Amino acid sequence: MTDQTIPQVKSGHEVIREFVRTLPAAPGVYRMLDAQGEVMYVGKARNLKARVTNYTRPDALELRLQRMIAATVSMEFVRTETESEALLLEANMIKRLKPRFNVLLRDDKSFPYILIATDHEAPELTKHRGTRRRQGHYFGPFASATAVGRTIASLQKAFLLRNCSDSFYAARTRPCLMHQIKRCAGPCTREISLEGYGELVEDARQFLSGKSQSVRDHLQREMNEAAEQLDFERAALLRDRLSALALVQSQGDATAKSVEEADVFAIHHEGGQFCVQVFFFRAYQNWGNYPYRPRADASLTDAEVLEAFIGQFYENRTPARLVLVSHDLAEPDLMAEALSTRAGRRVYIEQPKRGEKRDLVNHALNNAREALGRQLAEGATNRALLEGVANCFGLNEPPRRIEVYDNSHISGTNAVGAMIVAGEEGFSKKHYRTFNIKSDITAGDDFGMMREVLTRRFTRLANEAEDEVEDEGGGMPDWPDVVFIDGGAGQLNAVREVISAMNLPRDVTFIGIAKGEERDAGREKFFMEGREAFMLPHRDPVLYYVQRLRDEAHRFAIGTHRAKRKKDQIKNPLDEIEGIGPTRKRALLNHFGSAKAVSRASLTDLNAVPGISGTMAQLVYDHFNPGG
Repeated sequence: MTDQTIPQVKSGHEVIREFVRTLPAAPGVYRMLDAQGEVMYVGKARNLKARVTNYTRPDALELRLQRMIAATVSMEFVRTETESEALLLEANMIKRLKPRFNVLLRDDKSFPYILIATDHEAPELTKHRGTRRRQGHYFGPFASATAVGRTIASLQKAFLLRNCSDSFYAARTRPCLMHQIKRCAGPCTREISLEGYGELVEDARQFLSGKSQSVRDHLQREMNEAAEQLDFERAALLRDRLSALALVQSQGDATAKSVEEADVFAIHHEGGQFCVQVFFFRAYQNWGNYPYRPRADASLTDAEVLEAFIGQFYENRTPARLVLVSHDLAEPDLMAEALSTRAGRRVYIEQPKRGEKRDLVNHALNNAREALGRQLAEGATNRALLEGVANCFGLNEPPRRIEVYDNSHISGTNAVGAMIVAGEEGFSKKHYRTFNIKSDITAGDDFGMMREVLTRRFTRLANEAEDEVEDEGGGMPDWPDVVFIDGGAGQLNAVREVISAMNLPRDVTFIGIAKGEERDAGREKFFMEGREAFMLPHRDPVLYYVQRLRDEAHRFAIGTHRAKRKKDQIKNPLDEIEGIGPTRKRALLNHFGSAKAVSRASLTDLNAVPGISGTMAQLVYDHFNPGG
């Protein structure tokens, strides 16, 4: 793969014509750059010379491409060995560079998996998200953590696999509650042999791999044999396990009888916006769905948007063996070849016309249509509310980004600041932020906390976002138009001191919200610079909207504070020892089972721990035995 860059000072199709002269008739990826050096568009080609030549005749192209060509001042090229390699590279560059003329996935979703971890004598059944570092069998993706939790709970009933940590397992001297309520076979205390537990693990693996009927038949035979031998307790246990399997298989609003493994993509557009609904089918079961709203020009067809979406969707994911789509892709064979390369096995792409596969696609299409309809309705409501905010607070135009700040602490301890963000599409939780209060704040000094939070927030914003940047989150700008502060005139004055000292490059409207008398909702007073304190009419929709914003900020701040306080309460004593990092901590816990057992260990026992040197053993011993 080679990279070629030719700097130019001309603009438009003349620049492109200069590049065409030296381009090879080979596959590759091209990038179009504007006057600021920003990448505007990334494309792939089977023949770079032929593809880029099309841009030298802009009059024959649609208006969107004409605007792009007019703004082009330079191009960059990467030659690849095959067109499928170019397709994969194109998807990678689009996700990384986010060019404004490309279809953008807006992908901030990490799907959870079920993991049967085999790096232990008794494999653990657990939820997994992120990089696959642990050895074991991964099953998924699931559309939500709730679906994973529900499925794991049913699988525990069916296969009695443990979901405890390795350190908890090592410390057991008698079965835990999970064994008592028949959710675990108890391998930690050898209530079941490791060989017998391994058979349960294999049954679970086969069930999640799609061989559910063979597992059910096996359990049915064992139950009948137990009943014939008058072992009614074991027969009842097997009956309950069969019932749990039936529950797992019945979950979901769409099941598949003939489709073992597939990802289903369906796209719908309305009002100049697109929605792609993705369903995951594994082991003949529906493992959930998720709606995406890619950013795309309204002039593009559904098939064009869907093809670009799929390429980016699988940029960091493993595709199913079968991909079902609602529209015919322009190059399905090329896409299948690229996905096969990524997966390391054959992947098929189909646009079914009949049968159960078509029913699955239609089901996804209906969900896409309904999801986009709900989003458009909510957007219209939010736009009306934002216009009301502009009228009530004297803004020149409806705000595109509203930020609300709140603090939470108990007598100054575990103090946190919280920021929530709202816009035309409602609450934008991906933009929420928390601030651990770092300075020494006097207990109850809410003014000091707010000063620190706003100083950190706007200093960073001024340094990193001199220009308003549209991101993939629906055009949400980086700079807020309106900032609501939970507090009255005193809080607002503290904010003014911070902001006036920073000399911000953009105008931001700051509004203080003081709670009503006896904290009565509906009697809030609002404070703004240059205006007397005022109230909104009791039944004004804008008042209800602002209350929702304030309550959401309060909820987020309280939740963050509680999580921080809980973390401090359960902090492991080993974390307080200098020199004890994750590796040594894990070695100590694996050897002794718990931090409490480490604290009671003798120096001789500590020296016997693999990976713990004599010096480190003495350090640990001295920490827990300061007088010894």
